Amino acid sequence: MHFSLPDTQELKDEGGAPYTVYNIHINGVFHCSARYKQLRQFHEQLRKEFGPQPLPPFPPKKLLSLASHEVEERRCMLERYIQLVSQDPVMGSSATFNTFLHSAQQDSQKETPERVSLDIYLMNGHKITVSVTSTDQTDDVLEAVASQIEIPNDLVYYFGIYLVRKEEDSMAIVRKMQDFESPFISLRTANKDKGINRIVLRKSYWDSSLDDELLDNKVTLNLLFVQTVNDLERGWILATPDQLKHMKKLVSRGSKKEYLRFSRTLKYYGYIQFKPCLTDYPSPNTRVVAASGGRELNFRVQVGDQVKEGIFKITRMRCWRITTVYPKEGESGYTKSGSAQLELSFEYLMSKDTLRWIAIVSEQAMLMSMCLQSMVDELIMKKQGKRFKRPQDRLQQKSQKGGKPLSPIDPSGNQSPRSQSPVETTDRVSVAVVKCSRRNNFGEKSKMNGKGENGVTENDAFEGIGDDDL
Repeated sequence: MHFSLPDTQELKDEGGAPYTVYNIHINGVFHCSARYKQLRQFHEQLRKEFGPQPLPPFPPKKLLSLASHEVEERRCMLERYIQLVSQDPVMGSSATFNTFLHSAQQDSQKETPERVSLDIYLMNGHKITVSVTSTDQTDDVLEAVASQIEIPNDLVYYFGIYLVRKEEDSMAIVRKMQDFESPFISLRTANKDKGINRIVLRKSYWDSSLDDELLDNKVTLNLLFVQTVNDLERGWILATPDQLKHMKKLVSRGSKKEYLRFSRTLKYYGYIQFKPCLTDYPSPNTRVVAASGGRELNFRVQVGDQVKEGIFKITRMRCWRITTVYPKEGESGYTKSGSAQLELSFEYLMSKDTLRWIAIVSEQAMLMSMCLQSMVDELIMKKQGKRFKRPQDRLQQKSQKGGKPLSPIDPSGNQSPRSQSPVETTDRVSVAVVKCSRRNNFGEKSKMNGKGENGVTENDAFEGIGDDDL
């Protein structure tokens, strides 16, 4: 995950006293605001749980009010701190870290837990309404949906819930929702800022062979069928007229299993397609349609009356990074207001001894990065013989901890009783390590040679590459 604290806000408490909050962005999206005392309490909880040795330096407390340059210095130190903590495979996946982010989101939105109805959609527009608590975390909501439509426990986490945005006649995936957030709160916040959004249920794996585990259950078979039909209709999966005719016959016969097995033979089955974007491969300012899936990032380039492909295997990406780009006058995307664009660039093994950086400028750069990350995670998970977590794994972990939930961070700096138990992820595979420079400025308006500074994600799947892979 990409963490940044791009700016601060000056607020006043109930007594009129001013205080500073630091805005925390995750994967390029605002998640919450937190005061220094909240972050310090979070640090103390980590210190108590893990000891002082693995923790990075935390900015010291000061007795007097901070000048503006001191606030900025503290912001940089706090940003560096939370980036380093998130990179630790144990601390970054701990219940303490999860609980802090979840509680801070509630505090920022001043959300009081209450029963609400939340609409979850399929890609064809079918709506499933579940009754949840407004502060329930993503896994709670996913399990509520799974329980209502009777997805077997072993198959629940083959699916995920995604935030999608309505654009003209289609829906664009914004991001997969994470367990440190409340989908109800995140959806409400997104609809304030970006118009019409909804939460959608989709499969959340990349390896199409895993489909076989869903085909023998009526519910999961139908979910996979609906998603495949929609992906085909929107052009994410390519099929010839003869193939479409054959598939239409399978639908008319009610042969959903055969339909899905045949779909797996089609081009781009199981891929997520992104909006048209610009890349410097094979030449600068090349307009491409990018898609991720099949353990690769795929480019489609229109050359004359032909469409040519560029295929980049994730096992040959040594690392990748997200950078904020400010187009210069005369360049594509330039505006007088100096609007920033996001760039995903990756270092690719073109041949045995040749590495090359390839850059993509896209508003969906964060989503691309997270797709690369999840494909690598899944590849390593499969190699290690691990499996997707199950709802009972969460209950077992809670039981092992004696059923004692962590206390969330209160804005006053005090601990308060928790309204619900924290949710922990199991079978998490830590694959990519984000090595950030002093400033990881996603969205920040500083300029260095037209680009903001960046973090680099190293790919452990690259380390196992051999000559046969070339």
